[in-house]
Amino acid sequence: MSNATQTDPASPATGPTTGTATAMVLEGFGQAMASRTFPRVDPDAGAVVVDVTHAGICGTDIHLQQGRLPIPVPVILGHEAVGRVHALGEGVRTDARGEELRVGDAVSWASNIPCGHCYYCEDQQEPSLCETRKVYGINQSSADWPHLSGGWSEQIYLQPGSTIVRIPSSVTPQQVIALGCAGPTAVHAVNSIAKPDAGNVVVVQGSGPVGLACAMYATLAGAAKVIIVGGPANRLEVARTAGIGDIHIDIFAETDRAARLDRILAETPGGRGADVVIEAAGVPTAVSEGIDIARRGGKYLVVGQYTDHGTTPINPHYITKKQLQVLGSWAFSPHNHLEYVESLPRLAARFDLASMVTEYPLGKAEEAMGDMRDGRTLKSVLVTGGQL
Repeated sequence: MSNATQTDPASPATGPTTGTATAMVLEGFGQAMASRTFPRVDPDAGAVVVDVTHAGICGTDIHLQQGRLPIPVPVILGHEAVGRVHALGEGVRTDARGEELRVGDAVSWASNIPCGHCYYCEDQQEPSLCETRKVYGINQSSADWPHLSGGWSEQIYLQPGSTIVRIPSSVTPQQVIALGCAGPTAVHAVNSIAKPDAGNVVVVQGSGPVGLACAMYATLAGAAKVIIVGGPANRLEVARTAGIGDIHIDIFAETDRAARLDRILAETPGGRGADVVIEAAGVPTAVSEGIDIARRGGKYLVVGQYTDHGTTPINPHYITKKQLQVLGSWAFSPHNHLEYVESLPRLAARFDLASMVTEYPLGKAEEAMGDMRDGRTLKSVLVTGGQL
């Protein structure tokens, strides 16, 4: 796996970065986002400064605002974004694929920098499990230099070791940010862990970005049928119109669990259940229902429980009786982000990614979060004045 940037002592210097940048800051849990300005800074050796153009709002951002994860505050939220290279630090010449990186290039970057030498990074080759990862927009306080370490900002400072990838010329920034961190999360979960086979029937619980991303990658893997169980209805309609999923079941319209289970099983061969079930709802009670949906000898992948919403009763007898493989997937690695960007041309050719996006000015972060939290939008995205 390539690092975010390759260095060379002969790399040319770039011009100075001056003035201030506006950013949206979470100053305390349960508080509204506040607009603040920070000094722009020049990149040190190996670093890159990027002018952010589009920054996604993830469900995790809403949970962070509510204090569901222990993070330092104040913090500029935003762990998924795209933008243009503003300045390259000394030694930076190429992106993670080894392609020349220049000022003005449209880029995407992985949200995290694993340490590279702990048990999980080195021995297990599972950098997503690194316990000391630096994560933009989550565990980098805006009180500490370089301050601009989150995507909800006019500018972001990408530290040495970041995985930075030039965006393919055939893909728009709206298509990249439509899946935000959900794209590489689904790459890790579906391609690396669940690994559905061609011809499988896959059920995805949840119709948010992670659920839809998982549905897309299951389709690209050759699934014969992808059933999305989620809601509200407007999100399912976006998915249907964008070509994501084959069957769409609204949990708010089909509220009886037993009847809903019968409907889902009827869509599987012989009514025996799905080959692969992917939980991406983030609701603990979905887990027991997912176990019921899976066929004997099938797989159940839990990827949606990123924050702690509490315990839920399950009957472990059915895990044994069905000889079920129960799997978990946590976040993603820099390599997964690279794989996501490289897959975007295929995704964009198959699915209407941009239709998932609703744009808001940077200063409307609170409104954008509220609309996404209440299900009025599928993917809220903050945009700055410097559009790609």
